[in-house]
Amino acid sequence: MGFTVAIVGRPNVGKSTLFNRLVGKKIAIVDDTPGVTRDRRRGEGRIADLEFDIIDTAGLEEGEAGSLPDRMRRQTEIALQEADIALMLYDARAGVTSMDEHFALWLRRGNKPVILAANKCEGNAVIDNIYEAYALGLGEPIGLSAEHGEGLGELYAAIVAALKGQGVNPYEGEDDEFADGRPKNVDTGPTEGDMGYEFVDPEDAEEEIRPLRLAIVGRPNAGKSTLINALVGEERLITGPEAGLTRDSIAVDWEWDGLPVKLFDTAGLRRRARVTEKLEKLSVADTMRAVQFAEVVVLLLDAEIGIEKQDLKIAERVADEGRALVIALNKWDAVDDRLETQRQLKDALTRSLPQLKGVKIVNFSALTEAGIHKLMPAVAEAYEIWNARIPTSAFNQWLTDTLEKHPAPSVAGRRIKIRYGAQIKTRPPTFLLFCNRPDDLPDSYKRYLENELRRDFNLPGAPIRMLLKKGKNPYESRRKKKR
Repeated sequence: MGFTVAIVGRPNVGKSTLFNRLVGKKIAIVDDTPGVTRDRRRGEGRIADLEFDIIDTAGLEEGEAGSLPDRMRRQTEIALQEADIALMLYDARAGVTSMDEHFALWLRRGNKPVILAANKCEGNAVIDNIYEAYALGLGEPIGLSAEHGEGLGELYAAIVAALKGQGVNPYEGEDDEFADGRPKNVDTGPTEGDMGYEFVDPEDAEEEIRPLRLAIVGRPNAGKSTLINALVGEERLITGPEAGLTRDSIAVDWEWDGLPVKLFDTAGLRRRARVTEKLEKLSVADTMRAVQFAEVVVLLLDAEIGIEKQDLKIAERVADEGRALVIALNKWDAVDDRLETQRQLKDALTRSLPQLKGVKIVNFSALTEAGIHKLMPAVAEAYEIWNARIPTSAFNQWLTDTLEKHPAPSVAGRRIKIRYGAQIKTRPPTFLLFCNRPDDLPDSYKRYLENELRRDFNLPGAPIRMLLKKGKNPYESRRKKKR
């Protein structure tokens, strides 16, 4: 069976650094600023042959009911409920603080086994601070350095011992008998009559359905976290009236109509000129990584404000990355003149983003969940178009008809001849055209071809790529022979 470890502790003790170390990737944003992590984040951790789910949590802080620290603490409480083991981290350089003592008392009242770890133990100068941690009443502390990967062997043994005390086997598929922290029935290789493999009939094996990667992006306070909470049906992410609550991209696993979906909540994107603090720059970079990793992107707009220049820039970035796009108008219940709001949006898209002509637009209220059922069908449609493939014969017949209707223009008195083409990839649909003078074909004519292709093959809103390559002249070899 699998098990889950939740990393808890006061702010700025290195929880996210340890999380990144255990998952083997720099997923969580790490900065010296206290309180960077606000939502709980899940990942797949590993120490040697020990595999487990791991949860990174917000720093434990006291706050008034309904305040941001209080909402962050509730996220940590949920993480502890989901976990089998609590890993409390404290800063060995700073020593045990009153806040550490307060939350050690909180953990002792729970029913989960707790592993106490002193982080930032890179040298011998912090040994005394490790000894004083016995006063927390959580057992013997282990010393480690999340930044340098030291002490993971001790952490390994502590996790196995904690699971053994709960009667849990950390080695999936093994016997429940332990010896020296390891299962007794270790496989030593094939024996007589055992070929060391299991035959699997490929016809009986079910193909694994890969989750659809869906990122929610937009300006601060557009309601991205509220939308994800409404979709998954729980308070999975911190929400509130404060702008910029989400600082790093949080992945949430979900299922819609039998389809697994990995949702990415992202930090709000402001104009570049306003992004001056290091932490916000890290958040913006993390959001763009989520866009690059996603397959479909939902650009969430505040319907009360309407579409602004920053929204258009975000949509343009998504199109440049070649991702399928859906535009969503949130807070639709608060809009008085809905027809005018839709008209302004469509006019702005037509004028500023012709490369996304026909992009799907949905409107709803994430807070009341009115109309939210329209989002995922639009996402599924955008994803299908993004994966569209046109047969080469159909594409070349269309190309011939389109060129006859509106031939490519002449440049400097010389004709541009587009001979043939083909779709060379999907995600997004990408086409290669062979012509005699690819560098001289005007961008306006390429947009004409894209729009005609989008209309004739029903590819609304898809970011289409048109690549040009110079084709071989069939008469070139004859000219060389005559010379």
